[in-house]
Formats: sequence, structure tokens, C-alpha cells
Amino acid sequence: MTALRAFNRFHTRFAGVLQPSYMQSGLGVTAARLLYEVAQAPEGVLARQLAERLGLDAGQTSRIVAGLERRGWIARERGEDGRQRPIRLTEEGRAFFAALDARTRADTEARIAGLDQAQRDALMEALARVRLLLGDGAAMTWRLRPFRIGDLAEVAARQARLYDAEYGWGSAMERLQGEITTTFLRDFKPGREQVWIADCEGAMLGAVLVADAGDDAAQLRLLHVEKEARGMGIGSALVDRCIAFAGEAGYDRIILWTQDVLTSARRLYEAAGFRRVSVERHAIFGTEMAGERWERPLP
Repeated sequence: MTALRAFNRFHTRFAGVLQPSYMQSGLGVTAARLLYEVAQAPEGVLARQLAERLGLDAGQTSRIVAGLERRGWIARERGEDGRQRPIRLTEEGRAFFAALDARTRADTEARIAGLDQAQRDALMEALARVRLLLGDGAAMTWRLRPFRIGDLAEVAARQARLYDAEYGWGSAMERLQGEITTTFLRDFKPGREQVWIADCEGAMLGAVLVADAGDDAAQLRLLHVEKEARGMGIGSALVDRCIAFAGEAGYDRIILWTQDVLTSARRLYEAAGFRRVSVERHAIFGTEMAGERWERPLP
């Protein structure tokens, strides 16, 4: 809580939120933000939609809209329903917004001009992670990409922390993760093996790898989805990508090893056509559980 409040104080100063005129535009930051929302909806946006998006009450929204309308920057038109009047930028409003947007971009670029590319990437990842953790994931986009330098070390570290936090598996899981990723990198077979990262604006939201298990079998390994990214369809997308890759690579089946306590992952595997073929009790991670081997034939 203290750290978040300290960041908020820093950011309001950094972004100029406390200034009476945002970017010397003659607008307060709330009015400037509302104008931005109108600019993002060339088909028109209703006042109540603006209020919902910005967390404003109806009266405040009405006053800001009326002020922008008096300046000639927006116009309210008749919609299909006479009670609803979509708000759009006027030609003068588009010109004003374009100039304000360019000024904002230039100001932002000047503030990060001293950062090299690695630092910019780290900043982008950190900002994406903050948004995800604070509940803005629905407004963000993610994609699957092949692994890059450094990804596998991060996969091992993130999974070790995740499984320790959620199941208490500690250093035993960390050792296993390290062995798997080290072996994968050392013996990597292009075209037969691959790792996919679920990437959201630079933040790793999940990962999975496919390894050659021998005897014409591919093995799905190290599937994980970050807690803040669950429910976004990432787990099923990672599993589906592994199955498609294994089929394209010419394997006749794909196998995996999982634990009976990993109920969400087991549901994903079952939905993707995997079936459990064996169960063995073990205490590798410090507590007794059932390790399960699953298999899926490939066309």
C-alpha cells in the first residue's frame, strides 16, 4: 500500500496531472482525457459511456462535454434513438486533438530519452505488469511468440516462485525447472522442439515448451500461466499450440507429466484430448501426491 501510494505521487508529478492546464492546452487533465476518449471513437460515443469509462458522475461529464462543445471541438448528433446523441470530434476538434497528442508524445519521448533499448523494454514490461496486477487485463492484448535469449531462465524462475507460493514445493521444484531448461537449451533441436511465451506488451504471462521425448513422442513441459492472467484463454492457447507444432513436426503422439493437485491444468489437458494413462505416488516436492502421465495421439 505504501509503495503504491508513493508511486501514485510520483506519477501524478511525472505526468503533469497536477498542472491546471494539461500540456499548455487550456484543458484540465480530466477534460483532456475525455477528449481523448471521444477521439478514439470516430463512430461516436455517448456521454454515459464516457462517464463509465472515466469513472465520472453524470453531472461532471455533462459540464465537460458542454465546455468542449462551446469551444467547437465536439458536436452531439442525433442517433437512431432520439434520446441518445453520439458525441464526435468536429474538424476543428480533430486538429486540436492531433496537435495535443503530438505534444504529449514528444513530451513522453523526451522524458525517456536517456533510456537505452533494454531499459525501455524493462519499463514497458513493468508498466504492463502493473496494469495486469491492478485489473486492467481485459483492455490489453497478448500474443504467443517463440522464446528468445533469457526467456528460459525467466520461465524457470517464475514457475519456481509460482509453485512455491501456491503449493509450497520450494527448492525441489526450482532444481527440476533448472534441469529441464538447461537440458532443453543444451540439446535444442530446431524444428522438433520449441518454447512459446504468452507475451503482453513485454510481460510474460505464461509459457510452455515441447521437447523430443524419443520414440516418436513429443513432450509438453513447463506449462504455466501467471495468476493475474488466468481466465484470459492463455492456457488453452499454449496447449493447442503445442499440439499443432507436434503434429507439424511429425510426432505420432504427445505426452506430459502432471500432478493430481493441478486441477486447472488437468482440465485443460482433458479438454484438448489428452487422456491419463498412468498414476504413481511420489514425494519429490516434499509432500506425497499423485504424479500422472497423460497422452494424446496425433494425426
